[in-house]
Amino acid sequence: MEQTFKSGFIAIIGRPNVGKSTFMNRVIGQKIAIMSDKPQTTRNKIQGVWTTDDAQIVFIDTPGIHKPKHKLGDFMVKVAEHSLNEVDAIMFMINAEEGYGRGDQFILDRLENVNKPVFLIINKLDRVHPDDLLPLIDQYREKYDFAEIIPISALEGNNVSHLMDVLKAQLPEGPQYYPEDQVTDHPERFIISEMIREKALHLTREEVPHSIAVVIDGIEHREKKETVYIQATIVVERSSQKGIIIGKQGKMLKEIGQRAREDIETLLGTKVFLDLWVKVQKDWRNKQLQLSEFGYREDEY
Repeated sequence: MEQTFKSGFIAIIGRPNVGKSTFMNRVIGQKIAIMSDKPQTTRNKIQGVWTTDDAQIVFIDTPGIHKPKHKLGDFMVKVAEHSLNEVDAIMFMINAEEGYGRGDQFILDRLENVNKPVFLIINKLDRVHPDDLLPLIDQYREKYDFAEIIPISALEGNNVSHLMDVLKAQLPEGPQYYPEDQVTDHPERFIISEMIREKALHLTREEVPHSIAVVIDGIEHREKKETVYIQATIVVERSSQKGIIIGKQGKMLKEIGQRAREDIETLLGTKVFLDLWVKVQKDWRNKQLQLSEFGYREDEY
């Protein structure tokens, strides 16, 4: 008897910083979503593709659903809510350490209108005592009729294979949407810009909040030198932030470039020359034209 192939789309939602990107990178086995311990690092739907002999899951990592404070925030929430009605199942991820919060209720209210199975994924299992887990499970069970509640550690990998089995069982029969060696539907240009943004966020820590966008100005394959030449601009909102990104005698910018280049070389499998610039565009997060320019286009959703 011929084995049936199952496939489908699963959205990952949750408050900012619960480990959605860490989970994505764990199951895909390759870095496609940027990781930072600052909230709101994921701004677009990052699709990760997990393929086995008999199944394919396309994960949609939505921006954290939160109460928006500016136009970029509005955009991120719209993207996340729109994703929920297009998928076969939803993973609602929470942080076991933080427990229930008002931000979770904001998300649960939105799930009331969704007619899809919702799995509660309690992440960061490795950070809490087992005795603290049961009261947390009971608390969430009272608030929503979840299809199942599954504790995991995306970082350590605990219980992740069980979760994948549960999700796979949820999928309908369907086609293989992507080739088995493809792990994301995003163009390389997007992933490269995210890698640069991750390093800038990580190295500047609290000094430069989320007023960073990265625009790839050009990618050129130079065959003679077997090198990919990438020119990119880091966009910030204020001159003071530009100074922080560049750093004393250009040290910070050099460090951002060096770390990003290592990740990009792994992604592309070739030598990379990365040319970074910094530009100020005041208050870009509240200007629709700039948002579109940096890839946040509402008409795509």
